[in-house]
Amino acid sequence: MPELRERLQSELTDAMRAKDETPKSALRMLIAAIRNAEIPEAPKEETDTRIERVALDDSAVVAVIQKQVKQRRDSIDQFRAAKREDLALKEEAELAILVEYLPAAPSIAEIEAVAARIIAETTASGPKDMGKVMSRVVQEFGGRAEGRAINEVVRRLLGS
Repeated sequence: MPELRERLQSELTDAMRAKDETPKSALRMLIAAIRNAEIPEAPKEETDTRIERVALDDSAVVAVIQKQVKQRRDSIDQFRAAKREDLALKEEAELAILVEYLPAAPSIAEIEAVAARIIAETTASGPKDMGKVMSRVVQEFGGRAEGRAINEVVRRLLGS
């Protein structure tokens, strides 16, 4: 079992022993999402109902965490729009727990440096080249940087 997955399971056990509901809820949901991501896509004609899970490495677990973080942020926006501050606060508390398991995000200056280098390499000249630059910058950071932050930096550097 990968190291991050073991850490999540251990901290869930600690939260259960401490009867700490917020981390317990957030970690249970995260571990369930990871377990679901371990189930491979099966062809429809397959008649065997046994499911063999594919163990995820730490980078794949981080991708699942990032997806969960994004879902929480979207939920917070929707709850606030619906004037449900109680639910938004619950989601924010769980979001704070999930963010702890992500690798440190790069600073805006680091994103700008990488984006400027890639713009120079690709000879991007304006907004029409945004997709070409974005895909390379996102690939460079390997999921450590938020897409929204990268988009803002690239948009600003390309002058759109």
